[in-house]
Amino acid sequence: MATDARLEHWHEVVRSRNPALLNQILAEDAVFHSPILFRPQQGRDLVALYLTGALHVIANPSFRYVREVCEGNDAVLEFETEIEGVHVNGVDLITWNEQGLISDFKVMVRPLKAVNVVHARMAELLEQLS
Repeated sequence: MATDARLEHWHEVVRSRNPALLNQILAEDAVFHSPILFRPQQGRDLVALYLTGALHVIANPSFRYVREVCEGNDAVLEFETEIEGVHVNGVDLITWNEQGLISDFKVMVRPLKAVNVVHARMAELLEQLS
């Protein structure tokens, strides 16, 4: 599967904010690297849980990707959004496996004020989702 098709599947998840689509694009052994948590989260269900949280908190109506760099099985997607009046700038680093499924997803967020608001909102939401 071409990178463009894989990336388009991810963009459809973000556009629709439909977490049910995550199971179609995540590898069973996917790993999620949070900007907040020390340890990577492993396994499709756990990665889907964290990405579902991000769809609700980060991918709000102000969310937009401002730059994309793709090569081979990797993509770097820079985004901007606003949460509670705080400007959030971040990067999604995505790796796909040979089957075209996301095997690794890393999120980086800046500045510190943005990290703090993301942490607080994600903690609240994950408590509700768990």
